[in-house]
Formats: sequence, C-alpha cells, structure tokens
Amino acid sequence: MTVLSRRSLLQASLAGAAVAGFGLSSARAQADKPLLRMSAPLTPTDQRAIGLEKHFGPAVAGFATYQPHYNATLFKQGTELEAIARGNLEMSITSAQELATLIPAWSIFTAGYLLRDAEHQKKVFASDLMDGLKKTTEDKLGVKLLSVMYLGRRQLNLRTEKEIKTPEDLAGMKLRMPNSEAWLFLGKALGANPLPMAFTEIYTALQTGAIDGQDNPLPTDKDSKFYEVTKQIVLTSHLVDQNYLAFSKKVWDKFTPDQQATVQKAADAAAEAARQAQLKLEDDLVDFFKQQGLKVYAPDVAAFRKKVQADYLTSKFAKDWPAGLVDKINAIQ
Repeated sequence: MTVLSRRSLLQASLAGAAVAGFGLSSARAQADKPLLRMSAPLTPTDQRAIGLEKHFGPAVAGFATYQPHYNATLFKQGTELEAIARGNLEMSITSAQELATLIPAWSIFTAGYLLRDAEHQKKVFASDLMDGLKKTTEDKLGVKLLSVMYLGRRQLNLRTEKEIKTPEDLAGMKLRMPNSEAWLFLGKALGANPLPMAFTEIYTALQTGAIDGQDNPLPTDKDSKFYEVTKQIVLTSHLVDQNYLAFSKKVWDKFTPDQQATVQKAADAAAEAARQAQLKLEDDLVDFFKQQGLKVYAPDVAAFRKKVQADYLTSKFAKDWPAGLVDKINAIQ
C-alpha cells in the first residue's frame, strides 16, 4: 500500500491547481475572441463553403473564431443583411439581388448579360467604380463587402422535356426564383412565369411539379442534386452570377489594422480558391449531366440577350443605376 506524505499531497494539489488554472486561462482566452458566425443557405460541400473553411477560418484563428452555419439554419435566406445591420450576425454571403431590396442602385448587377465572365466580374469589384456602392452599403447597413465570390453562369434547369430555343418557348413555365423583386424581374425577362421560393424548397418543388424549373450554375445543380428530378439543362448563361462576402462593419472596426489586413487577405484567398474550383467544375459538368441522362444544349442565346437587355433598359430598375456606370463596366477589360 502506498502512503503519500503531506509534502507529496501538497505538490499534487499545486500541480492540479496549475493545470486547472491553465485550463481557465485557455478558456478565457478563447472566450475573448470574437465569434464570427457565417449564415448562408449554401450547403457544406459548396465551393464557397469549402474555400472559407480552408482559407478564411484558419487565417483568422489567432484572434477570432469562424463558425459557419449552412442551409439557412441560423437565419432564413434573405434576412441575413438585416441581421448584420441589427448586430445579430457577423458574416454572410449575399447577392446583388438581396442588396437591391435595400439599396436600389445595386440592381445594376442583377441585370442579365452585363458581366462577361469570372475575370471581368473580379476586375469590376476591385475597381474604383464600386467605391460609391460599397460606401453606401457600409453607411446604410453597417455591412462591409470584403470580396466577390463567383457563383457561376446561371443556366436553366427544367423538369419538362420541351425544347427551349427562344424566350417565347418559356411562356407559362413556372420558374423558381429567389424572393426579391430583382430576381423575379429576371425570371420574367427570360420569358418565364417566375415563382418566388426559398432555395431549400427547390428539390421537393421540382420533384412534385410545383415548379417547372429553376436557374442556377451547374455546380449548384450538382451539389444540390437537382439533376435527380430534372430532365434538361438549357445553357442560356444569362447571368454571370456573383455573391459578396458580407461582414459586420461594427466587428471590422474593432479589429486592429493588422487584423483587418488578415481578414481581407483571408477573404480574398477563400474567394479565389472557390472561383477556380467553380470554373473547373463548370467545365467538367456538362458531360456529367449528360451521363445522368439529361439533355444539355445551348438555345438561341442572341435572342435571349436581346430580349433581356431590352427589358432591363426600359425597366424601373434602370433609373436607379448610377449614370454612365453600364458603359464604364463594359469598358473594363
């Protein structure tokens, strides 16, 4: 039987206290880090989610804790910007369509056939043309837009078999769109009957016939398995779709300049990684969908472009666009 001396007991007690003290100190240090909760409707396997977890989370770990919430489980899709403005959320991935509901000038980036490709999209966001819109967003919403995220070229994905060549072929077709005026206008400009619906409801709606189709980039169609309940993809490429990494300005202002630089660098790295992965996926997925039994083909894109552009230029949205901005965007090479 081992008998511990009073000295041994005292040493053991002190050692235990030291370990406990270290644990408390570590927990306190962790608690002192700001929690950066990111709420978005995307899935964990989305390239934007992967890019953020691989590049953003680890980069800021020294002074903040990144905590993603997917599938709109923390905040309902479309409410994230208001949550950031209220101080109830730190980060989200938002769209020009959502921004346009609060700041109408953003509707310029909801227009079909405006941005040419992923590189043009990136250059436009980085240009001084965006300074006014970015500042307005900070001033009115308390939201800082860190980086642009390439979502892909949006294509029509339909459960029907009717061949689509021109906008007229979409007449009467129930096309799911996100629930904002800008999104619904785009659906109508394409020639369809737009139906507002949350992203999380699309699969079941396609499966039951509540909608005839939806529009998303090809990687999203694969990631969310929409190909399981659809029969064709029409390569309209009507929108070079973009998201923005939205960040609380209040939280941003509490960071030191070095920490702000780290956050910005991490956001750009995550966006670039997601962009390159998304571009590669787009290149690979046409064959994948054909192998799944879907028809994949290009319509008369010129006919779609002509109608969509004409509808936008004569719409109420155009009056909110900054003067000359369309021409300046077109001039960026």
